[in-house]
Amino acid sequence: MACRGVIVDTVIPLPRASVLAGVMIVGVAIGMVAGIAATVQVSATVRPDVVIALVVGVPSVIGMLTILASGRRWVTALGAMILAIGPGWFGALAAIQVASGA
Repeated sequence: MACRGVIVDTVIPLPRASVLAGVMIVGVAIGMVAGIAATVQVSATVRPDVVIALVVGVPSVIGMLTILASGRRWVTALGAMILAIGPGWFGALAAIQVASGA
């Protein structure tokens, strides 16, 4: 049985791999800077599970919704950058905890 073709309604428009990797690196860098800035600015005691949920959850939800709703390649790249903020921020917070001996 021969397959005549695949019918696809809509797909997520992907930018070139180098562009996608570049914006994700920028997103991780933004996340690291945001994590360090938040640590310096916030002096209140916050539960660690709440911080992890906010730091990883909020950028993940916003980034995934942006990617899924994108109609252009640059919007997909923006969503990938927002999605990459979470791991960068979390990494900065983890590095600060390790360096402080907590």
